[in-house]
Amino acid sequence: MRVLLIEDDAVLGAAVADQIRADGHGVDHVTRLGDAEAAVTGTAFDLILLDLMLPDGRGLGYLQTLRAKGDVTPVIILTALDQISDRIAGLQAGADDYLVKPFDLAELSARIGAVSRRYAGNPNPFITLGPLEVDLAGRTVLKDGAAVALTSREWAVFEALLQRPNQVVGKTQLEDVLYSFDDTIGSNTIEVHVSHLRKKLGRWVIATERGLGYRLGKAS
Repeated sequence: MRVLLIEDDAVLGAAVADQIRADGHGVDHVTRLGDAEAAVTGTAFDLILLDLMLPDGRGLGYLQTLRAKGDVTPVIILTALDQISDRIAGLQAGADDYLVKPFDLAELSARIGAVSRRYAGNPNPFITLGPLEVDLAGRTVLKDGAAVALTSREWAVFEALLQRPNQVVGKTQLEDVLYSFDDTIGSNTIEVHVSHLRKKLGRWVIATERGLGYRLGKAS
């Protein structure tokens, strides 16, 4: 999943970005609404984390503009504004969740996971896929009851496919979920991660649609 973080507090922003990466997601961090507008113009984000008080404007107005344009990207508000009226205004403007600062980073991870699952059409964090038992919230995979260790990048690719079980996911879409990790994305990066996932989870787990991309496979 690729996340856009709009937060002008440098310390908090860095901590949140580190947490998101540790959870296996890619993150782009901007500190101004102008930069956020440029980011969403060129990139399809899976989630936006939005502060309400920013140097060049109010996050609430930005959210209202997004929704007026028909943009349905999930949004979680992160703010120090803790009045009930502020929460109501945020949710009525189109936010999917509202988290008051200071907050625990583990709670943020849980809320990101919950919003992501709702939009993927699977509110249940547990998925059974043939011999695999996947815990989306805990980011763990069991194969025939034994834990399988996935790197954060392997998990990001696998999760992108899990969230679209009946769809072909293009190579460019998979590259997007890795974009803000530190590693450079080479021309064969996705192929390498897919190969590793097949070795660890089973060759059937990812099917190749030649010229189109990849899709989640089915156990035979």
